[in-house]
Amino acid sequence: MGVLRDIDETQAPLMDHLIELRSRLLRSVFVLAVTFGICFYFADQILAFLAKPLSNAFSEGEGRLIYTKLYEVFFVEMKVALFAAFCVSFPFIANQLWAFVAPGLYAREKKAFLPFLIATPVLFTAGASLAYFVVMPTAFRFFLGFQGSAGGLPIEALPSAGEYLSLVMQFILAFGISFLLPVLLLLLERAGLVKRKTLAKARAYVVVGVLAVAAIVTPPDPGSQLILAVPLYLLFEGSLLLMLLLERKDSKETTGSEDPGASSNPG
Repeated sequence: MGVLRDIDETQAPLMDHLIELRSRLLRSVFVLAVTFGICFYFADQILAFLAKPLSNAFSEGEGRLIYTKLYEVFFVEMKVALFAAFCVSFPFIANQLWAFVAPGLYAREKKAFLPFLIATPVLFTAGASLAYFVVMPTAFRFFLGFQGSAGGLPIEALPSAGEYLSLVMQFILAFGISFLLPVLLLLLERAGLVKRKTLAKARAYVVVGVLAVAAIVTPPDPGSQLILAVPLYLLFEGSLLLMLLLERKDSKETTGSEDPGASSNPG
């Protein structure tokens, strides 16, 4: 009977955690669904906002988005609404994740993890903003420069709504996720998987890796690739600097805790 009671006592906390996890997942799904409904209602306005860089790249009164399938625009608006809903509801979802994980962390771990949670949406927004306000207008003007004629036949850009949305999402996600590089490096460093000195010695390889990533995740024009590669490398250098500052802070805290005078008992 004692063994069965011990098993029941160990299973009870696990069930409590699973129930709490289910509750927080349901809340996140509910908020995402409500946000999706609101964003779908304003899908035309959101699509107009996403189409603005292309509209500005065309000459005055020119340019259009076409669709070749009857249902294409409907699914485009669905994708737009889902994409916008996830972006809007991400802070709530992240808060639910933090509320579930935080009780199992020590105070020092909470203090170390919380800045990463805050930095993630900030860096993602910064990358997405760079893509929307700088990279996409530059890239679209570059692509539209190929309009003209060949053999007496006009060459005209007639992008479809679905293809354009896919390209915009590729830009935003590529730049937003790439800007999370400092969060990834600092988490790996905090976990002991990488060392600052090792990363500093590998700068030449990092430059090659950054250029390769920029070439893969952006369309094949040098301007877009450089606009992503340069901030990525600066973020890498910023991560090294932050690692150095954290190392010095940890060293001071360790020295203070090991100081015999700080822990001596006057009595």
